[in-house]
Amino acid sequence: MHSSEARVLIVEDEFLLALQLEDILEDGGHVVAATLPDSRSLAKLSEAPDIALVDLNLRDGLTGPDVARQLSERYGIPVIYVTANPAQIGDPAATAVGVVQKPFTREAILGAIEFGLHHEGAHRPAGLEAVRSAA
Repeated sequence: MHSSEARVLIVEDEFLLALQLEDILEDGGHVVAATLPDSRSLAKLSEAPDIALVDLNLRDGLTGPDVARQLSERYGIPVIYVTANPAQIGDPAATAVGVVQKPFTREAILGAIEFGLHHEGAHRPAGLEAVRSAA
């Protein structure tokens, strides 16, 4: 099903969840560009990933929404929120593709990545909800 290998950024502070995402992505033929546990780690990102999976509550608080907006502004990459609390997104990143609810499935993550990379004319996959603006 995967049409192309993507460099995926994981923004997740829970070590076991980050590992689970890494396994899913690598099994799905993608490359993990980096795993960041907090907003400060974003400064260490040396090159642009193709797409990002972003949790909201990170090691330094509710900084995921800000990280997503920074990734969107700096790199223009698609952002997929991975969270149990989509209401906390607030004002979504300009390039936000959708939300995968925790607990997630392998299919939901890989489907969301495919959709995020190639969503022109594609159907939103099961497990990927639209992002609702706080407005």
